[in-house]
Amino acid sequence: QLSLTGTVLSFVLFLLVMPRWAALRWSASKPWEALGIRNSSNDNRPPSAQALLQGFLIATGLVTLITSLILLGGWGRWLGGINYTTLINATLLCLGVGFAEELIFRSWLYQELSQIVSSRQAEIVQAIIFSLAHTRFNLETPEILGLSLGLFLLGLVLGKMRQRNHGCLWQSIGFHGGLVGIWFILNQGIVDFLQDTPYWLVGPGGQNPNPIGGPSSWILLTLLLINRNRRIQ
Repeated sequence: QLSLTGTVLSFVLFLLVMPRWAALRWSASKPWEALGIRNSSNDNRPPSAQALLQGFLIATGLVTLITSLILLGGWGRWLGGINYTTLINATLLCLGVGFAEELIFRSWLYQELSQIVSSRQAEIVQAIIFSLAHTRFNLETPEILGLSLGLFLLGLVLGKMRQRNHGCLWQSIGFHGGLVGIWFILNQGIVDFLQDTPYWLVGPGGQNPNPIGGPSSWILLTLLLINRNRRIQ
């Protein structure tokens, strides 16, 4: 709880500083538009609610596909149990983590890196930093490498989503938050994952697996990255 309180307070300070930071560092007359949170009347950005829903639906599709493979393969049991506390926690995770991390990594960090290197290099570097910031170093080396690769691909996909939406951050928020929130709900009583569930489906983590570190997620994220690139082109 102490760690969470410190994180929340730090993020609040971050939000308070951001408008002035954007004005000074990036010469942005409209900071929240530069950060991708607000849309202007003259840009090609999609409506925020629409972009948020699109991102959430894409996340739902990916998690549903992996969960379906687990259930069809007999590596998990559908329990279907959920309570209001779990649902509230999942919603807070979805919106809180999605909003905070996308604002930090795909908006602020990307903009800062773009002042130093090209936009393409900035996309790659932010994904590397995003991966390192989330890697669980208490795992075995092969698992750390797998998780790092999955997180790196996720960072690239989230960056491409923002680029595809002309700087609008909300599809990235919906996708990132959806992955976190939906997987949290599944782990809290809806699906019972058996111990022999293959690594390629659920990834590393043992009792608390993270599918982003498994080969199935690498493939899905790579396909999604190719799709985003084609749409941008």
